[in-house]
Amino acid sequence: MKQETLDIIRKFTEDRDWDQFHSPANLAKSIVIEAAELLECFQWSDEFDLEHVREELADVMVYCVDMADKLELDMDEIIQAKMKKNAAKYPVEKARGSAAKYDQL
Repeated sequence: MKQETLDIIRKFTEDRDWDQFHSPANLAKSIVIEAAELLECFQWSDEFDLEHVREELADVMVYCVDMADKLELDMDEIIQAKMKKNAAKYPVEKARGSAAKYDQL
């Protein structure tokens, strides 16, 4: 993520004195709430409003960034570490073209 984007998110929160509400637990709840709003974009139909999806996805991502920032986690580091674990759980030769969970490959 660009530093400029992170700075915008931090300033938004700081200007409103919302950090006091951004405990890890509250941020986790907010991520789930916003993810549900994103899912709602696809309720009842595979058709969707791309602008609405963009807005809801951005909300999810902002709360994820807030949480990583609050916990002093490097987003690139944690994503790369998780992708390395995922690669071990889902080797290409077993997982390619399959939607099965890793323990069922």
